[in-house]
Amino acid sequence: MINPVISVIVPCYNQAIYLPEALQSVLDQDYPHWECIIVNDGSPDNTEEVARQWTEKDSRFKYFWKENSGVCNTRNFGVEQATGKYIIPLDGDDKIGPSYFSKAIATFTNDPEIKLIYSDTILFGDVNEKKINSEFEFRKILTENQIFNSAIFKRSDFIEAGGYNPNMIDGIEDWDFYLSLIKPADKVVKLNAFHYYYRIKAVSRSADIARHTEKNDAMLLQMFRNHVPLFLEYFNPVKDRIEAETYKRELSWHYNTKEYRLGRILFSPYNGLKKLYHRIFSKKG
Repeated sequence: MINPVISVIVPCYNQAIYLPEALQSVLDQDYPHWECIIVNDGSPDNTEEVARQWTEKDSRFKYFWKENSGVCNTRNFGVEQATGKYIIPLDGDDKIGPSYFSKAIATFTNDPEIKLIYSDTILFGDVNEKKINSEFEFRKILTENQIFNSAIFKRSDFIEAGGYNPNMIDGIEDWDFYLSLIKPADKVVKLNAFHYYYRIKAVSRSADIARHTEKNDAMLLQMFRNHVPLFLEYFNPVKDRIEAETYKRELSWHYNTKEYRLGRILFSPYNGLKKLYHRIFSKKG
């Protein structure tokens, strides 16, 4: 039996200080059949120096440099260089648990129809919390991103979905991508273990977006525009007015739960989606 290769895509921009920790978490995997594609998105810091230390340490690490063009183009470029059957994006300041690959491969092998695998999350850095992510529901992912960016999926499915949309220039590109990747009938599996570590920094791209309401609204609207037929199928303000009003009440309850308030640390950029849906649902039928 041939063991499938997992390609880890690590886009880097000014993250040299954190990169060794991310790459060490890949090296520590108990599943040895992987390659790690490090893509320097034109960083002015010493990312190249750090990355080359790791390519010399282990030939499974591969380094590429490109002109700065944002995380979407950088991840897409990384996947173009990949040879593995499976893909996992890993930001240069995050990390993964040592058994993530082996557990995911075993799950995919047991059921080849699975489209995507994700896990629970540990927040670390300026915040230290365990985040038990909800079980996947297709309708729920239209209103909140249940899946963090370090999910594992097939490279062939990534190509079919068209990769990350470069028009998502200010964040939530992973959420937008999942809406392209996953269809309503697809199987998505959450591993009930903490395999993904998300770094919380005092100043980060996500936090910066959350502080700028106009930019936040703009990227949510852009995601909506990217998937208008999908959103209207599930949230048609005329055809499904009664159902929509019921779902809004469900959303209202969700946004006031203790779990959601904790989750705002990660999901604060997405709060504007509630306002977006309010605009849609409040239109006169």
